[in-house]
Amino acid sequence: MFRLHLASACVRRSVYSGPGNRDLVLDQLKVCFSEDQVFEVVGRNKAKLAVNHVGCAVGMLWQFQKEKPQLLRTVGAVKSHPQFLTLRVLAENKISLMDDCLLVDMLYDVLRYICFLFSWFLNFPLSSLSKFAICLNDQQLQLSPLMGRITDILSRKLSTINDARILTVLMISVSPMVSPRLRDRLLDRADHLLDSMDPVKYNNPRRVVQFLRNIRFGRRPLLEKCNRILLRSVPRMDAENLSIIIGLYQSLQFNNCEFRLAAKQRLTELIDSSTDPAAFTKLFVALCPMASTEIREWLESTALLLADEFNPQQALILAEGLEEIQCRNLNLINKIASIIQKNLRVYKSMEVARITQALFLLHYQNPELFNKLRSILISFLQDSLYPSEVTMLTRVLATLPGPRLEAGVVARLDAVLPQCNLSDLNTLAQAVGKCARNDASYRHSSPSQYVRLLQGLSRCGHERLDTADRLDVLLDELRYASGEWFEETLLEHTMATLQRMTAQVSWSSVPDLAHLLTKTNHLCAPLLDRIATVTLKDIHKIHPSATYATLLPFAVLNYDSPTADELFDVCIEHLKPHIRSFDPHMLVLLAYALVVADCFPEEVFREIFNVDFLAKLDAHLETMPDLLNMRIRLRLMEVNRAVCLECPEYQVPWFHARYCQQLQKKGSFSSSLVQKQIHKILAEVLGGADRARASVLTPYFYTIDFECVLDRYNRPVAYSEPSTLQISDGGKVQWRAEPTETVMNELPPGAQRVAVDFLDSKAFCKNSRHMKGETGMRKRHLEIMGYRVVQIPHYEWNSMELSTQDAWVGYLKKKIFTEVSSS
Repeated sequence: MFRLHLASACVRRSVYSGPGNRDLVLDQLKVCFSEDQVFEVVGRNKAKLAVNHVGCAVGMLWQFQKEKPQLLRTVGAVKSHPQFLTLRVLAENKISLMDDCLLVDMLYDVLRYICFLFSWFLNFPLSSLSKFAICLNDQQLQLSPLMGRITDILSRKLSTINDARILTVLMISVSPMVSPRLRDRLLDRADHLLDSMDPVKYNNPRRVVQFLRNIRFGRRPLLEKCNRILLRSVPRMDAENLSIIIGLYQSLQFNNCEFRLAAKQRLTELIDSSTDPAAFTKLFVALCPMASTEIREWLESTALLLADEFNPQQALILAEGLEEIQCRNLNLINKIASIIQKNLRVYKSMEVARITQALFLLHYQNPELFNKLRSILISFLQDSLYPSEVTMLTRVLATLPGPRLEAGVVARLDAVLPQCNLSDLNTLAQAVGKCARNDASYRHSSPSQYVRLLQGLSRCGHERLDTADRLDVLLDELRYASGEWFEETLLEHTMATLQRMTAQVSWSSVPDLAHLLTKTNHLCAPLLDRIATVTLKDIHKIHPSATYATLLPFAVLNYDSPTADELFDVCIEHLKPHIRSFDPHMLVLLAYALVVADCFPEEVFREIFNVDFLAKLDAHLETMPDLLNMRIRLRLMEVNRAVCLECPEYQVPWFHARYCQQLQKKGSFSSSLVQKQIHKILAEVLGGADRARASVLTPYFYTIDFECVLDRYNRPVAYSEPSTLQISDGGKVQWRAEPTETVMNELPPGAQRVAVDFLDSKAFCKNSRHMKGETGMRKRHLEIMGYRVVQIPHYEWNSMELSTQDAWVGYLKKKIFTEVSSS
């Protein structure tokens, strides 16, 4: 019955020209009762086939398959038949001749056929299934139902997979689909297979690292196992693989010292052989950030010579590489930008965003190009359906000068807000705020557009927190949330939500939760106590390197409790056997957290302050980004200072005097209005400007706001010499030309030095008047050096009670004379 219906449909598709002009090809197709007969007709009449013949043939082939039982279907054989390819080619060539109905029928039949083929493909061996998964990824079908089917098959057959290549390929393909339970099973299986695989095949551990990056999950023991395998393979790697691995490590915040040093050496060896544009581009982006000044200059010069040969993608990659190293080679920047400008039409939306961001951060000056980029970004943004893409495009758009947000952009933002996670909402809020500040009309007219957007962002943020029910998902969304909008709008609600999920806190979530508390400077005793309790219970499950993140909020937020004290003791005992496995920079950061918390385990500091470790640290820092390099060197100085002052029995020398001098010469100091006010009133309280010094440099290079000396009768003593630091009329702190080591002058018998420090909001936790750990450490050190420390909290100085000159004078007199004499 159906064949009669299909035949009549084929007849209707034909062009009827009367009984004397019958369509013989169509007549032959109508009487076919199998695929072979259809293909025979197609093969005999290739030159005569019209669009109606192709449509009829494809429809009949699909119907024959539908009529067969599942096990007897021959979809693969039909699709691989030479005459099926003929039909496909004819369909593509004649598509312009098809009317709408015929085109829809053709697409319907072909897509049904292909989907059926996919179902048949799922019965293939896992080796073929892994290749099929790659094809789906290439077609941007990572979240398709087919990938869901593959994920299910992988879950059911995981224990039977013994090939690391098959497993790791499938892991990357299904990474957007995995649940936490399947994630753990996949990682356990990968861990097992890595032990038995051929160590020469470094692509397997690389794919495991890529999977960890995709799911944003840093299982440290597995990461270190992969790193050991990859480290052995560095001498065989090319620049592309090294660049990929370095990028993956950076995404996972895994800055392994040994790998970076080995990669730097290997990349340097590849310089002579990387002469074509493709190879050179990969070498440039991998080597330049960790190269010496000499090699970096050579790379920039070579890039300029090869510039005319770079294609659009290579120009984009180089622009991002130049931004990463903050290149100031204007000729090279202009050349790369000109290549990009000529090829703007070929870039996709996210690529245009990356280009705009790189050129903006390079301070590239070309209003014409930025206007074009702005127009392209707006066009992409108005058409985008993906929240992450809308967020990225809006964030970059906000950096560019221009008129107020277009109506189409606002409409698109309104449409995607309910779909955004907390990280996207935070980024969009920052972008909208920046657009409002840059919009001249915002200051002179009703700001309803921006206010409405910010209100929508706030509403969606609170709704998302209200409906959050999984701690791991929430912590992942909050990983990069920060800034004024988040702190003022969502921080308190976030902490309440986290406390609602306290029961979900486990040893695996402790580092991320601790990092969030540190980042937000929010003192939440219930969460800190929960972190301590879980860590004490499961310390054997926690990787030693995670002790830094775990202990940091207790140190930075200056949280002291019996549980916290026990936590430090247990964590230190846990990490002692593994001290030498720490990356040098991580051990320095850990040591800093310990000294802030007034904790000085001898084993840690003996390991740091030896020649071999410091040499290794120096070599490692040469391969790291400049900002991280400077941060680690600053922390090492602060650890050195703390150990010298608080543990002289360790006999660690103070070797940072020259570093501190250089740091101070590079820096610029200025007095705030409040400090100037305090200085003026302090002179009145002490009886003259010669009885107080401003911006005084102490031994070990602390700079205190004000210093005065009181004799044994609690009377101010006049200084005979001016300060080493002089404050100009403009409020700038000027250094004399000859400062070397700071030496404190001898005091009269019974006299004491008083350090007066103004404490702004940064000295306290975000949600309370609780003093942070760094401020407490500074006070300890000044007292060790002989100072009596007077601290002036901002909330006291700026309070309603101290709103007159007399009140401020009385406050300082009490602080300096009453509190100091009683201490």
